[in-house]
Amino acid sequence: MLPFIRSDLAQFTAYKPHPSNDTAASVPAQFDRLDTNESPYDFPPELKEKLSWTYQQVIETNRYPDGGHETLKDAIAQYVNESAPLSSSLFTAGNISVGNGSDELIRSLLIATCLGGEGSILVANPTFSMYGILAQTLGIPVVAVDRNETNFEIDLKAAQSAIEKTQNPPIRVVFVVHPNSPTANSLTAAELAWLRSLNEHILVVIDEAYFEFSQTTLVGELAQRANWVILRTFSKAFRLAALRVGYCVAHPEAIAILEKVRLPYNLPSFSIAAALVALQNCTLLLESIPQTLSERAKLIEILSQQPELQITASAANFIYLRLKPNGFYSQDAALKTFHQKLRTLGTLVRHISGGLRITVGTIEENARTVNRVQAALANLEF
Repeated sequence: MLPFIRSDLAQFTAYKPHPSNDTAASVPAQFDRLDTNESPYDFPPELKEKLSWTYQQVIETNRYPDGGHETLKDAIAQYVNESAPLSSSLFTAGNISVGNGSDELIRSLLIATCLGGEGSILVANPTFSMYGILAQTLGIPVVAVDRNETNFEIDLKAAQSAIEKTQNPPIRVVFVVHPNSPTANSLTAAELAWLRSLNEHILVVIDEAYFEFSQTTLVGELAQRANWVILRTFSKAFRLAALRVGYCVAHPEAIAILEKVRLPYNLPSFSIAAALVALQNCTLLLESIPQTLSERAKLIEILSQQPELQITASAANFIYLRLKPNGFYSQDAALKTFHQKLRTLGTLVRHISGGLRITVGTIEENARTVNRVQAALANLEF
């Protein structure tokens, strides 16, 4: 290891993008990419044409982008209010911060709360891995508790104990996803009651990346909870994963701090333009949601008939399945083989935390998924 690099970084594992080069090399040239929870539908051609005109006629590439994001923040605040639904004046641009994907906002939140030995974070695994990865790269301790193996609810007793016992540094931030990734379950009443009970010195970050699919949001509580932050993204339902736009909703004082620590000009002009076009045409873009939910229900119904599979309910645009315990084979080895067979057949899914996370795709992709899952299971040695 290079002598000028922090010694602890040698122990960390970088986030592995999907599909990566080695993944793509081992599957057919045309494959179904159901491993990253993106929308299976591209931006509509008419909106791409509008963006093309914007790039040609409006954006000056020799000029820095709008560093204050005021127009975009106004549009996001309007969408947040309307989609909740809430009073049209409840959230304003002062409640919004915009990032290069939610990842940048997560990193900014960590810098603002825990850096310099002031705090550690709490996560409940399995969950979105970037909370822990980003914290570790900043030298921030990560405290992890488990989830129930059946329904994936957070072990609240363990979580509360961790908060009470963790010192030097104390837990300063709790991260949850609503609904959770990779397991697709929403926060329960008990989990919400626990989050509401946390001391105001603890920041509660609720990641609503899949809000448009769950249609369940907690933004209405932010007015009473200055220690809560809601994360959202344009990468899923709004079909802009390639352009990396995320946002958070929070108390104006928290937003002011995030503005202090974020990088200047953090969003390219084209990404800002695309997010604005997406919000201006949200009705068109979100028309695909009912079909995704219908297809999700079909996938769960059909695959639940496979005796080898265990599938939980989903409130997101993906499903999570596991192999049922069987004393005649190694579950880990069988799952790895199952995952590999799906790749060979042409479907990419995410092998994570003892299960497979499968994005709900188009009608055609989902039909192929069912056939390939059944074929892969038939060739497994149970």
